[in-house]
Amino acid sequence: MQTIQLQPIQLGRVEYAPIYAAMQAYTAQRDLGAAAPDQDQLWICEHPPVYTQGLAGKAEHIFNPASIPVVQTNRGGQVTYHGPGQVVAYPLLDLKRAGYFVKEYVHRVEEALIRTLLHFGVTGHRVAGAPGIYVRLDDPAGHAPLANRPQLQEPGARPSEPDFTGLGKIAALGIKVSRNCTYHGLALNVAMDLEPFGRINPCGYVALKTVDLSTIGYQVSWQDAADILSRKLATYLAP
Repeated sequence: MQTIQLQPIQLGRVEYAPIYAAMQAYTAQRDLGAAAPDQDQLWICEHPPVYTQGLAGKAEHIFNPASIPVVQTNRGGQVTYHGPGQVVAYPLLDLKRAGYFVKEYVHRVEEALIRTLLHFGVTGHRVAGAPGIYVRLDDPAGHAPLANRPQLQEPGARPSEPDFTGLGKIAALGIKVSRNCTYHGLALNVAMDLEPFGRINPCGYVALKTVDLSTIGYQVSWQDAADILSRKLATYLAP
């Protein structure tokens, strides 16, 4: 197995559409042979205000976009919002070379987010059936596990609906895998104007509360969050 070398590349604040096109082009070239790029990369940026709609997205989940553009994408999931004050990370990985499959990739990305939050004193949680990372609104630093965390189920058991009681979503995932190569990625809310989340059903969930580090009482700069998240992703996405 080759050693994965995940190189963080900080792009600053960039429009969403050109980055989306660049991710698609980079991934397409990786399948062309020796002349194609075969280096894993990690793009870190923030976007001007934009709603992005996943393949499973339904128009009714965007009920008041106003002047914010809506971009249809080929990632998984439903609608989310990107805007200033949010760290967006796009891992461009060859999973075959890394040596693990999509389910583990998602777990590793979530673990990197959890460890990033822990660095700043916040406890992130997984919720069964709902990708992303959540925090307790009344105790963001509390370590007690959630009752609705992912757990082993009896064979044939019907999955329960996600329960977001007392929780706020602080990080979202939306990925695409093409011929074992990943693109799209994840977003961590640091210090944003959260109002645009109120014009959608985030990730398709009605009235899901979205938070950032600032609103739960943690003052962290965008650059500090970007640097720590980059390091955690490089660590947890390694083979």
